[in-house]
Amino acid sequence: MTDLKIKLKCEDMIKYGLLALNQYPRSEKYGMGAVTKSAMYELLRLIISCNHKYYKKTTLQDMDVQLDILRTFIRLAAELGYLPFKKYEVWSAKVDEIGRMIGGWRKTIVLQQK
Repeated sequence: MTDLKIKLKCEDMIKYGLLALNQYPRSEKYGMGAVTKSAMYELLRLIISCNHKYYKKTTLQDMDVQLDILRTFIRLAAELGYLPFKKYEVWSAKVDEIGRMIGGWRKTIVLQQK
């Protein structure tokens, strides 16, 4: 069985994100770093869960919310100087790509219901 492209992209984003979290200062690795890491894992969990559900609409909405939470944490880390701009740029691009994929998935679900 082949994996979903969005799942593979999310795994790739998590790998990059874990490397980027090493840039955080020690005082924030167990604060904001831990919360950001759990947000990434929750997003992956929602993607896997949505793939196995018959009614996907609410799970897709939860994925959208979780993605927005992750974007906020990444942007906040960059603004506070915990993350170099280049890493912020690459990480944000990966998150945005996942967001576009979630948006496309939501559109197909809405079209299927009509």
